[in-house]
Order: sequence, then C-alpha cells, then structure tokens
Amino acid sequence: MQTIDMASTALREVNSTLQAQKADTNQKAWEIINPKGSHAVAVGLDGPIEVTVRGSTGYYCAGMNKQAHIHIVGSAGPGVAENMMSGTVIIDGDASQYAGATGHGGLLVIKGNASSRCGISMKGIDIVVHGNIGHMSAFMAQSGNLVVLGDAGDALGDSLYEARLFVRGTVKSLGADCIEKDMRPEHLDILKDLLERAGADAKPEEFKRYGSARKLYNFDVDNASAY
Repeated sequence: MQTIDMASTALREVNSTLQAQKADTNQKAWEIINPKGSHAVAVGLDGPIEVTVRGSTGYYCAGMNKQAHIHIVGSAGPGVAENMMSGTVIIDGDASQYAGATGHGGLLVIKGNASSRCGISMKGIDIVVHGNIGHMSAFMAQSGNLVVLGDAGDALGDSLYEARLFVRGTVKSLGADCIEKDMRPEHLDILKDLLERAGADAKPEEFKRYGSARKLYNFDVDNASAY
C-alpha cells in the first residue's frame, strides 16, 4: 500500500498522483492520512484503484470519480461524490449537504446520516444511506436509486423525473409531483441487490417506494401552482 501524508504533501500533489494511476497501474492500494478536513481530496480519479482516506474531509471529496473505490474513514463535507461517474465511495460517518449531487453512475454508501439535498439532480447514481436524510433530497432526480434505511425530511423527491426512492422509515413530507408507488417484484430485486452491495442489514419488504406522478412533465395550467 502506498501512503500519502497530507501533513507534508500538498493537496495538488495528492490529487495529481492519484489521477496518474490508470488501468495499467500496479499501485492499486493507496492510503491518505491526516486529511484534516481538506477540500477536494481524491477528486477526478480515473483508474481502478482503492483509496482509503483516514479522517474526515471537507467539500467535494471524491468528486467526479470514475472507476476508483474510495473509502472515507470519517465524515465528509458538502458535495461528496458530486458528479460521480462510476466506482464506489463509502463513508463511515455522516455526509453534509448535496451528497452525490448530479451523479451519473457508481455507488455511494453513507453509513451515517446525510444532510439536506442528498442526491439532488442525480442522473444514474445509486445512493444508500444507512441513517436519515435531510430536506429536499432527490430534488429533480432524473434516474438512479436512492435508498434510505432511516427517515427522510421535508419535500422528498420534489420535481423528480424517473429516479426510484426507497425509504424504510418515515417521510416528513413529499415534494411536488412525488407520490408513493407500488413495490413490484422487480423493485424488490433492485433493492435487495443495493442493500447487499452496501452492507445494509435490512429487508427489501420493509421499504416503501416513491416516484414521480408525471404531472409536471408538460406544462398544464391546472398544475401551475406546483411548478
């Protein structure tokens, strides 16, 4: 394992070193120590490497990730895994606002709680939160899956498109055009797979599914107040 100490290595050097690891690298395992809440740690990676960040991070950790498996042994600040394309990001602690925002693919696992706007404008990413999520989560979510083992705050799924939302706990309120939907066998299969991949101790049958009522796809004067 290669170890990078951020107490003595500048952030730009940390990221450039990790970004240089491509598919043919023989340095697959990396460890970052002493991140001390630094912003933009391990961003823009594009290789099948494993990166363990030992400590909490600031804004945009693991942003734009492709292929890499990134494990944060701590909590993460706003925008973790923002615009993620593929790979895996696991957070042992909590995540701040807009975790997984605009993510196109890959799997984001948050073992603690997530703050407001989790999964905002998600475009194919899968997000599993072991705890609770805050208000306006999955706002304008277009595709992908958001799984919440705990509770969800106000305005869940406001103005969402075709993303699937699964919540085991209570939902404080649903956003515009978001409704509860039937849980069909194919949804149970999707949920079972995600729970297993995220190491979550829960049964698919314990969840409710939420999705778009599809009333805001085209402007209708009768729905003007909901826009």
